[in-house]
Amino acid sequence: MTNGKDTLTIRDNRTGSEYEVDILEGDVIRAMDLRAIRVNDDDFGMMTYDPGFSNTASTRSTITYIDGSKGILEYRGYPIEQLAERSTFLEVAYLVLHGELPQASELDQFTYDIKSHTNVHENIRQVMHGFRYDAHAMSMLISSVAALGTFYPEAGQVSDPELRRLQIQRLVAKMPTLAAFAYRHHQGMPASYPNDKLSYTSNFLNMLFRVRGNQEKPNPVLEKALDVLFILHADHEQNCSTTAMRTIGSSRSDPYSALAGAMGALYGPLHGGANEAVLRMLQRIGSVDDIPDFMDGVKRKEERLMGFGHRVYKAYDPRASIIKKTASDVFEVTGKNPLLDIALELERIALNDDFFVSRNLYPNVDFYSGLIYQAMGFPVEMFPVLFAIPRTVGWLAQWQEMLEDKEQKISRPRQIFLGSERRDFVPIEKR
Repeated sequence: MTNGKDTLTIRDNRTGSEYEVDILEGDVIRAMDLRAIRVNDDDFGMMTYDPGFSNTASTRSTITYIDGSKGILEYRGYPIEQLAERSTFLEVAYLVLHGELPQASELDQFTYDIKSHTNVHENIRQVMHGFRYDAHAMSMLISSVAALGTFYPEAGQVSDPELRRLQIQRLVAKMPTLAAFAYRHHQGMPASYPNDKLSYTSNFLNMLFRVRGNQEKPNPVLEKALDVLFILHADHEQNCSTTAMRTIGSSRSDPYSALAGAMGALYGPLHGGANEAVLRMLQRIGSVDDIPDFMDGVKRKEERLMGFGHRVYKAYDPRASIIKKTASDVFEVTGKNPLLDIALELERIALNDDFFVSRNLYPNVDFYSGLIYQAMGFPVEMFPVLFAIPRTVGWLAQWQEMLEDKEQKISRPRQIFLGSERRDFVPIEKR
């Protein structure tokens, strides 16, 4: 039964006072409305305490919708399954950035604009040469993206829509080039330059694996697989790295600096580095025969089951289903990854064991993606880089949405101070 009022009545048992706050769409209340709840007039007012922002909405967004209990992921209203099957990464990039699927002429122009910005200034190669041969590719990419911003001082004018559009095109276009430079530096190979006659993903693969300057079109199955993986990673709502992008951007920083910060967040093993952790876990298990002992260790909290469970999804991650099918297509070309049997048996056990099912430990996007990347010839150091390239689109869409949202302010969370009370300084000789 309802009285027709979209409000929440809060009773403060400390004082007996009652407060009525509005309930907004989505069953949320404004945190600032709680500030009215106080014992004395000079109190700061009530706050919420939410480590990790598990139940705090910081923005209204129209980009990505997730229903974790039902395993639903949509970009701008389009199901991820349909986009992965029928679309291309650049078409999805246009959708995420502009809000609607493009007409043919719009996609042609967008593709042309991206291809016209794929080259980077030669001085960036000097930045790359400053790293040791064994530097992690993600660290190299983060540094080169931050350095790239110095070539475009106008990028700091974030209130100018046309300049924003230009920086977005540059970053989407140049990320594969920078990633390829990092990979080839790591491999001790000369830099390979873009070929605008190839598709976005085909060009990237060509820059990575080109030998002796030969222009070769990659295997279409592998090109399609990477395109699908890029689509699946294009955006994922308000995750750790997206929150970092928005937080840095809220200070009106240029997008290169904000993107470098978002990439730093992505680098962590609990985020973009998770598929690397999955691969290392599978290698450590070693064989199907050793899986029971490993799973017993997980139950005793002596081992960690990487690639299972998700902060949002409480059902099977829809991206994991798509990646599992994509893996089958890739292995027909490359041969089966020897770790696949271990992965399949881990999944089978987890999906049939009440211990894991009751804890919603279903495979997530990271579980199979590392197997595909490894089969395609990528070293594990490239895994977070392969995540960062497509997620650049989502980060930039979220950044632009934040700038255009008049409710947004510079991010500045509150704290609960538990330190010492005020005290006088004691000179060192009297301590």
